[in-house]
Amino acid sequence: MDPGLLCPHSSMCHQKFELLVDNLAFIGHPVCAEEDDIWRFKPEKAKSGPRGRESRVGTSVNAPRTSASPDTRPASSEKVPSPNAWLNKFHFVIVLDIPDPSSSASGNVSRYFEIIYEQVAFTVTAVLFQEQVISNFVETECEILGSLKDSCISKGESFESYAMQALEVSSIAPATKALYEAIKASEMAYITIHNLPLEVQLPPYLDSLLHSEGESDPDFSRCFNDDEEQTWNEDMKLGWKLSSLQPWKSLLLLDGRSGLDPSMKLRGSQVNPEDRTLVEGLVRFLETASVTLSLADMASLLDWDLNFQVMPTVRWLVQHRRAKIVDIVHGGLKSVFTLPTKFERPLAELTAEFDSHFDHPSVPSLPVILAKISSAASKQTDNHFFASVVQDKDHIDIYHDIVLWMLKRDMLITLHLRIRVVATRKLKLKVRIARATALARKSGTHERLRRELLQELEGGPDDDDDLDLSPPLGTPWLPMSPKAAHRHSRNQSRTQSRDQSPDFGDRERFGYSETDGGGTGGSEKKGTDEDGSDELDDPDSGWDTAEDHLRPSMISDPGRATLLQRRWLAAMSDGKDPIVAKRFKFINQYFDGKRCDDEILYHADISRKQLREVLHHYEEFLQTFLHP
Repeated sequence: MDPGLLCPHSSMCHQKFELLVDNLAFIGHPVCAEEDDIWRFKPEKAKSGPRGRESRVGTSVNAPRTSASPDTRPASSEKVPSPNAWLNKFHFVIVLDIPDPSSSASGNVSRYFEIIYEQVAFTVTAVLFQEQVISNFVETECEILGSLKDSCISKGESFESYAMQALEVSSIAPATKALYEAIKASEMAYITIHNLPLEVQLPPYLDSLLHSEGESDPDFSRCFNDDEEQTWNEDMKLGWKLSSLQPWKSLLLLDGRSGLDPSMKLRGSQVNPEDRTLVEGLVRFLETASVTLSLADMASLLDWDLNFQVMPTVRWLVQHRRAKIVDIVHGGLKSVFTLPTKFERPLAELTAEFDSHFDHPSVPSLPVILAKISSAASKQTDNHFFASVVQDKDHIDIYHDIVLWMLKRDMLITLHLRIRVVATRKLKLKVRIARATALARKSGTHERLRRELLQELEGGPDDDDDLDLSPPLGTPWLPMSPKAAHRHSRNQSRTQSRDQSPDFGDRERFGYSETDGGGTGGSEKKGTDEDGSDELDDPDSGWDTAEDHLRPSMISDPGRATLLQRRWLAAMSDGKDPIVAKRFKFINQYFDGKRCDDEILYHADISRKQLREVLHHYEEFLQTFLHP
């Protein structure tokens, strides 16, 4: 291949470069000096974005990068080239194998290349360009490496010898080597270019994008709802496998390089005096962070703003692999865990590392702990970590460290309590009887028939599980709801409909009145209050629906309950303690089976004890289960 292909014309510089040759892809961002051969920063032109998509400074938030140079630099920082300067352009290029297009979803290969360009090629080029403008650094490095190459050729030395010597005399060579090794290992690259420390990385699960199932894998690319208050940065939504960033989540600090404290470098004397306050605040944040505290708790303890101080700090720590988002761990280790389907490392390797960290005589081997966790998940009671593994309060501290060790290696999945509301047959029967009673008081003309209905319903079987008084669809001898009757009548001729549909006397006997309507004319009465209190007070409203049966059913979304479902929810509190009933009325909107207990506690601003109290008083109407 002609090397000149990687050195494009000046008109093609300061923009993305992508070249595919055979099975290789070349990705970079070539830069060049100005027409007068002087290297200088090029201010980026402000571009107006689409209407409604402008940032606070008036530039488009989606505007593409047009230059590798920073947009603000004092002119004095630019170096006037010497008469012997010869470098007028350079190109830092990433060379990689072209993935097999047939093994990845449509468009994923292009996205794969784009991420490599943005995260590595552009970032490194920007630093090199900056140092070239300021100190002619790149030209100097090229002269050093060029002289070394000529020397090795004249001495007949091998390329390996040249590479080893380059690591000793050049700054770019060791940075390039460290970058290559970190990318291959899916780790953070800590490099130094001209005494300037730099952290470069690719998303840890970027290769998942090249698999056809990657696009639909929820662990690979998590889609967040538009109404979620906190989201990750745009460059962290692909290939990261991140949990949602929410106030009720917790933060787990990861071990730094070589096991160093993440805050150690912040305490050094090299910190500028003007940055001292900021650094001290960050140190306090790192010291406060604990898996037993939620992000909202940390904001309260630090007296920080949750959205504008805590969340940005968390994003930075996660992006730089100093921390990860986890679920809150109970202080007494009474959290319920389960195991992932597979570990990222072989169990034998993990066991050896575990034994080297935990040699306490009361701590069993890692496989034994895993077996206890696995068996506990199937238990109905005493299935939390303390009951199944720890079993002794004196050992909580050491097992707390064990849980942290396992969480850092993605060996545990926290199970959360989730709640759903069930309207039982007895409850529906009770509400229906209350309605018939109200109608009997309202109308005296058919009081005798309504009393017969009450006697018939109250005299039914006591076994609610075997009781189903809902009229079968299409059965003429039992009255159907108006909508069901209308559906039935459309399948019959007008003559057959007159003979088979329930007459008015039967409808009155089973609690329907003329105000219920029939056929296409029935509709719910609409109250004037936003909470529907007028409708609940009217015994005639809300009954002409398909829900009006006596079979047990789930209230899928209590926060958006229908009028009839609100009657059931209200009836659940009959005879309950007023304080508990008031709390249930407020928090049952979160009992949709989707919200976990930590989220409920955060939104409702109640304690776990208060939630347990509600669950105890309303257990006959609630379905609870554990789920990640």
